[in-house]
Amino acid sequence: MSALLPQLRGDLDFMPSPMEETSGLLIRDSFRYSDAVLVIPPPLVACLRCFDGQHTGLDLRAALVEITGQLDVSDLGNQITGALSRAGFLHDEAYADLKAQRHAEFAAAPVRAASHAGSGYPEDLKELRGAVDQWLGPVVEPAANLLGIAAPHVSPEGGYESYRAAYRLLGPAHKDRTFVILGTSHYGAPDKFGLTRKPWETPFGETRPCLELIDELERLTPASLVMEDYCHSVEHSIEFQVMFLQSIYGADISILPILCGAYTGALPEDDENVRRFLGTLGDMAARGKQRLTWVLGVDMAHMGQRYGDPFEALANQNEMLATGGRDRDRIECIAAGDARGFWERIGGYRDDLKWCGSSPLYTFLKVCPEARGTLHHYEQWNIDPASVVTFAAMSFTA
Repeated sequence: MSALLPQLRGDLDFMPSPMEETSGLLIRDSFRYSDAVLVIPPPLVACLRCFDGQHTGLDLRAALVEITGQLDVSDLGNQITGALSRAGFLHDEAYADLKAQRHAEFAAAPVRAASHAGSGYPEDLKELRGAVDQWLGPVVEPAANLLGIAAPHVSPEGGYESYRAAYRLLGPAHKDRTFVILGTSHYGAPDKFGLTRKPWETPFGETRPCLELIDELERLTPASLVMEDYCHSVEHSIEFQVMFLQSIYGADISILPILCGAYTGALPEDDENVRRFLGTLGDMAARGKQRLTWVLGVDMAHMGQRYGDPFEALANQNEMLATGGRDRDRIECIAAGDARGFWERIGGYRDDLKWCGSSPLYTFLKVCPEARGTLHHYEQWNIDPASVVTFAAMSFTA
């Protein structure tokens, strides 16, 4: 009997190849365990179904015979299996070795290196300063009793108007505070929070992690979190906020970076560990009103073909008009401090608008129940010709 084929990893990025000369399905590793990028030619995409942990090499051979019309497909089958394995895309020994190596490297690293410099924003310091000057513009006088802001975590090139509307509200009074940065954990475990004690590095320099608060969270809520969470090493939702904060206040800012995994309960606090973490963070918020500023790195709806919808999404047109109305309804709940109403509109993990900022937003509403928000800017952006991401800039006051 032919052996079962290893399963294709479910946490990979799959998208149409953007290269005209190489059409097909592009696969890359969202966790960056591997730097490999594979493009599967259109006729061969169907054979990926054989890598579900239930099919054998004979099943793959049969699929390839049907696709190619050739009987001798052994070499082709071996090539496909070998390429996926060498790339670290299968649940096999090669992937286990890559994963263990990357986790060990992150654990041993003295800093959280800038993983999106050179892609999400310029790596050269002079170029970065020029780009930020264009993106943000001048700072205005912040609102009285400002608790924090919500900004996007989409690429600054696409979302700079919302970044500008949020970050220009931060004034000199916040320079010496600790910035509690709540970011979406795109890759982390659900109902968990990711922490790291490492300084965050960008081309501007290194931050100061607020070890006092990080240690307190670990001591009081150990079952709620993942300490030295590898997801920090690849996550952009916090890195972009760090970069913008450093551009305003200098590299040596004090930060408490928290990655919020997707909530899965009817109410997030139905999970005992989530409830304990929210309570502990809420206690910190209550006693730290004069020394904490909250920064939320959140995007909203993800619509269109890239995100599994059957239609081509165009910003502010057709289906996206209704999406905009529903986005604003949720934003009204956020602004009113209505955590339950917001979560009811989200529908939990079944959210058809696919808001990837819902966990950080709900976390903030629960730990800062006195917060009331103001919407400063709302945007829809075509991340590709058939897909749209929505996001906004908000401020929160007591």
